Amino acid sequence: MKILKIALQVIGFVVLIGAVSIGTLRIQRSSADGATVVFPGGEMVSGELHSGPEPDWGFTDDIFTIELQLNDPMATRRIFILESEGKIYVVSGYMKSFLGKIWKEWAFDADEGNDEGVLRVNNVRYPRKLVRIEQGDVLNGVSAKLLAKYSGVPTPVSDEAIAMSRADIEDGNSWIFELTPR
Repeated sequence: MKILKIALQVIGFVVLIGAVSIGTLRIQRSSADGATVVFPGGEMVSGELHSGPEPDWGFTDDIFTIELQLNDPMATRRIFILESEGKIYVVSGYMKSFLGKIWKEWAFDADEGNDEGVLRVNNVRYPRKLVRIEQGDVLNGVSAKLLAKYSGVPTPVSDEAIAMSRADIEDGNSWIFELTPR
């Protein structure tokens, strides 16, 4: 009985230390310039602010994640990016799951009207507006690019795979936002 009590105390201390460490790291990152893969960051201030015409976003095919900041609350996170037909999109998956509902608060914020922010790619900041895309033919290209880039599906992506991915988006399991200039 005494050994069980000591073991439970040790387990309790380990869990407490882990929780305090994670909480401390999250609080420290909340004012940092940019995010890590795990923790959101604060306002993005470094990097050149883009001016001029839209770039050819095809270069993002070689970039796995970018930093996206919403303006209210001022928070930055790392997120997938893809280009389709000259436009750029960000993806938020698992939106109907418990994890998605607590981990993807940025997507809910953007969908509810907090849709202005800043995208940072290669140390260049681009002011953007997030526009959720829930249906339409644009989802065919977005789905094909999403499957090829992040799921490793060989190109050309089959019509069946595109239809399944598109259904996942239209059912609200994955959310797609176009990042339009503002």
